[in-house]
Amino acid sequence: MNPSYPSNLTLEQWEILSGLIPKPKSGGRKRSVEMQAIVNAILYILCAGCAWRMLPNDFPKWKTVYHYFRQWRQDATWQQIHERLRLWVRVSQNREPSPSEAIMDSQSVETAKTLVSKQVGYDSGKKIKGRKRHIFIDTLGLLIVVVITAANVSEQAGAKKVLSKLHQVRARMGRLIQIWVDGGYRGQDFTHWVMDVYRWLWSVVTRSEEHKGFVVMPKRWLVERTFGWFNWCRRLSKDYEILPETTEAFIYVAMIRLMLKQLA
Repeated sequence: MNPSYPSNLTLEQWEILSGLIPKPKSGGRKRSVEMQAIVNAILYILCAGCAWRMLPNDFPKWKTVYHYFRQWRQDATWQQIHERLRLWVRVSQNREPSPSEAIMDSQSVETAKTLVSKQVGYDSGKKIKGRKRHIFIDTLGLLIVVVITAANVSEQAGAKKVLSKLHQVRARMGRLIQIWVDGGYRGQDFTHWVMDVYRWLWSVVTRSEEHKGFVVMPKRWLVERTFGWFNWCRRLSKDYEILPETTEAFIYVAMIRLMLKQLA
């Protein structure tokens, strides 16, 4: 395999990741491809933004690569690898495994013109037809939960989906006390609902009317930086995926790549 692709993992990064790759099933057929080659091929798709069929010939066959990507999406392997690396990054920076504060926001992204899906809508505020990425991050900018919806889904409706998904892993969020959001999530009734149901403080950060033009908002700039990290990957520049679950998987892969760079 050609080692010159910028998206390839270094030896140090692969050493960290290799122990998290699922082992072959007991009694199953022996693997005929190297897992490092499979992961590098998936990272190439993520960074180059090309179609699966356009994968260069020096990688394993695209159908084989897609098989592993799809299988690890369906059995939540990507999320499990991501969560393990997130904990390692936090500990490596002398942080507790569970954050005490977190930030939530959404980003509307255009879908490919050829994409036909019921889960696509029009965000009248951003004037974008596509999907919306609702993300929940810690104060290091590391992803905790992502939910993909149609772009016409409101911030509060998206927040309910995120909080419901987060509640399923609440055992890992034992120290969480406060969640920072922007004005799109404001509303006394909604704030009380979050605090009553989940027992988390819901803090809305808005820009003062005295400030004109661009202003760096406390806490909220962290989530904007995370959205900026997504832009390093051409596959995430638009939403090209038929299934929202595939977009979620690629976002987890993008964050895995970022955290491996930090750890190595």
